[in-house]
Amino acid sequence: MKRVRLVIAYDGTDYCGWQIQPNGITVEEVLNKTIEKVTGESCCVIGASRTDSGVHARGNVAVFDTCSTIPPERMAHAINRKLPKDIVIRHSDEVEPSWHPRYQERILKRYSYHIWNAAWIDPLRSRYCAHVSFPLDIEKMEQGAGYLLGTHDFASFCNIHTQVRNTVRRIDEIRIQKAGSEITIQVCGNGFLYHMVRIIAGTLIRVGRGFYPPERVGEILEQKLRTEAGVTAPPEGLVLEEICYDSQEESGRIKKGR
Repeated sequence: MKRVRLVIAYDGTDYCGWQIQPNGITVEEVLNKTIEKVTGESCCVIGASRTDSGVHARGNVAVFDTCSTIPPERMAHAINRKLPKDIVIRHSDEVEPSWHPRYQERILKRYSYHIWNAAWIDPLRSRYCAHVSFPLDIEKMEQGAGYLLGTHDFASFCNIHTQVRNTVRRIDEIRIQKAGSEITIQVCGNGFLYHMVRIIAGTLIRVGRGFYPPERVGEILEQKLRTEAGVTAPPEGLVLEEICYDSQEESGRIKKGR
C-alpha cells in the first residue's frame, strides 16, 4: 500500500464544491469514481481544501491510498485520461503513508479573486470573474487591504455558520493588480476561514466604490462581528492558486531509490 499525492486544477462552475454531498455532483466524487476505474480499487481521496460550489482551483492537493502497480509519478497521466475536461491532475508523487494534506505544521495557501470592472461582463470571463459595473479605486482598496496584514482575529471575515473555535489567522501578503478591465486580489496566508477570502473581496469592493474609507477595514477587523464587514463576494471570482508545504510542496515526498 502506498499513498499518492495529487495536485489538482479544476473549473468549479458545474460542481457543488469539493466535498461529497447529496444535492449535486462534486469534484471529490468525480475523483473517487475516476481513480476507482484506473486502479480497480475503492477510493476515498483526502483533500487539503474543501472549496465551495462554483469556486475554482489551480493547485488543490489531495492524497489517496492504493496498491496499484502504476508508478505514482505516472498516476496523473493515467487518471487524466478518464477525467472530464474541467478537472486535471497537474502532478502526482508518492508521500509517506502518514502524510496528510491538511495537518502539516507549515502550510501556506494562496488565493486570487478576480473582478471584471466594466459596464458589462465579458461573456468569455463570466465563469471566472465577479462583475462590478461601478468604477473601483484601486489605491483605496490597497490602503484598506493593508489593515489585514499580519496575525489577527478574523471573526468579522468569517461566515457565521463556521464551526471552528479559533478564528485567528495570519495573512502574509495582499496584492491588488489591474490589467485592462480585470482586477485581481491576491491573498497569501497560513490558513483561511469559511468564506474569508470572499468576504475580504466583498469588503474591499465597498472600499473601492467609496462606501467605506480604507481605515474602516481596520475597524471592522477589531469589532469581530460578521455583520460589520461587506457582503460575501460571488464564488466564480475565487481561485485556489496553490498550497505550499515547507519547501515548495516537498514535505513528505518519498525520494527515489527508497
